[in-house]
Amino acid sequence: MTQPVLGGLWPALFTPVNPDGSPNLQELEKIVQLCITQKLDGIYLLGSTGQGFLFTEKQRGEVARVVLETANGALPVIVQVGSLNTNESVRLAVEAQKLGAYGISTVGPIYYQGGLQNTLAHYRAVGSAIDIPFYPYHIGNQSVFGGDARQYIQQLLALPNIAGMKLTTQNLYEISLMHILSENKLTLFSGADELFCHATLCGTAGAIGSFFNLWGPECKFVREEFVKGNFELGSRFMLTFQDIINEVLPNVWTFFQQAMQLKHGIDIGLPIAPLGMGNTPWAEKDIIAICDRISAVSGLVNP
Repeated sequence: MTQPVLGGLWPALFTPVNPDGSPNLQELEKIVQLCITQKLDGIYLLGSTGQGFLFTEKQRGEVARVVLETANGALPVIVQVGSLNTNESVRLAVEAQKLGAYGISTVGPIYYQGGLQNTLAHYRAVGSAIDIPFYPYHIGNQSVFGGDARQYIQQLLALPNIAGMKLTTQNLYEISLMHILSENKLTLFSGADELFCHATLCGTAGAIGSFFNLWGPECKFVREEFVKGNFELGSRFMLTFQDIINEVLPNVWTFFQQAMQLKHGIDIGLPIAPLGMGNTPWAEKDIIAICDRISAVSGLVNP
């Protein structure tokens, strides 16, 4: 198996959609090229930001193909293949490997009972079907440890081809425990945008997030500076970033659509319902003001 990725900053890539809900492949190529031009560290594809669960299996395969062909090795791509059934996840994982994906990720079953053992069985089926790095998805909640964090980590480490995890949790202690107990055997990615600097203190090697599509260079610069010891910049930026996230979340999908068009000239469309239902449009001046705040506080010149 290839060596684990080094980490860094990875956008949880938007999947642009047409008005009929189908993937907009032309705009998808543009957003991949943007990530390459900005020299980001990788792409995490078809998670919930990418609306993966709302596309058909055929559409997800086509999105993976376009992204991997456009990236053409310039950036590593991890494809999220979680679905409503394990067989579909396995098929998507096998296809993504054939297309040249660097690694595979999957979330555990969401809508069905079974708890930790059911999740591990799902992970085991997907990991067994591939021979590239596997990055299962951890949704923050200490109850998933089953009362024994060490045993939980041991079971994860026994999964086929496991190389790391995407940790979508705001619990920094939980991240620290996973780092400590895995004894550096897992490459951990923070999946909480609002804590991407904080999580580095807990052992994460990288960060995966939705807002990195919009502000990739700014967030990458701040994270790298923070790791080097620039606490003042990290603190100042993260407090502003958290304030902005809190401000935009009630209408986040319309914000993303309008901001990506204004800042990068990319039309990601409105998401497939039920995502984004009830979101209201933003005034252009408000989006520009928010983007200006990020640029100013990041300290990055000409991002």
